[in-house]
Amino acid sequence: MKIIDLSSEYETLYFQCLEDWSEEIREAGDHRARWYEKYRSRGLRAKLALDDSGTVGGMIQYLPIEHAFAAGRNLYMILCIWVHGYKQGRGNFQKQGMGKALLSAAEADAKERGAKGMAAWGILLPFWMKASWFKKQGYSKADRDSIRVLLWKKFTEDATPPSWIRRKKVPAPCPGTVTVTCFKNGWCPVQNLAFERAQKACAELGDAVIFREVDTSDRETFLEWGIADGLFINGKEMGIGPPPSYQKIKKQIMKQLKKL
Repeated sequence: MKIIDLSSEYETLYFQCLEDWSEEIREAGDHRARWYEKYRSRGLRAKLALDDSGTVGGMIQYLPIEHAFAAGRNLYMILCIWVHGYKQGRGNFQKQGMGKALLSAAEADAKERGAKGMAAWGILLPFWMKASWFKKQGYSKADRDSIRVLLWKKFTEDATPPSWIRRKKVPAPCPGTVTVTCFKNGWCPVQNLAFERAQKACAELGDAVIFREVDTSDRETFLEWGIADGLFINGKEMGIGPPPSYQKIKKQIMKQLKKL
């Protein structure tokens, strides 16, 4: 196994979360590529894990917490760590130690860059970015918001724990319309996929449907709302993880149209 920094050779694969075989990932558009161009000047870091044959099987991305969706000082924050686990495409690389190797390399890199600790987010449910996995790697809970847990590991004794930046408000609908508001940061293809599907559905349903994009890659915009990614139909949130199908989004919009 070999851990390397992201290079131009692998950028397209990284933008696709190692799922270059997936039609859904291609449907998510180029939002992640544009986010990457914006954020790498803000300290974004990414590493890849290669197996003995040189095939990329895992990745991690992290950045100074001041540019992430949590509050803190002198910390880096992991946006995601992913080891490819599908049979399709490159195959299953999980249970081979790639995740631990990527995490260890990212922590060492953050220390070299003067960080006093590393933060990460995890889900209480056992399906992706599991909070329990980070706890096994020495992380402890710093904050919690519903099923999202903010974890951290301090490198120095004077490090201070991070906290969630919580939602401040939700978008209000425009009277006489169905208002679809999509918050998009760009860092995650799954969230970008929901954005693309919502935008497509709105375009097909006529002038009574208004589509509004809120670009939360702008820090001040994110802090105004406290929402990094999200989909709201007439002010009611629709879950986007995993991303809802185009048909499901369109059905929900049409249901609101019938109420006008």
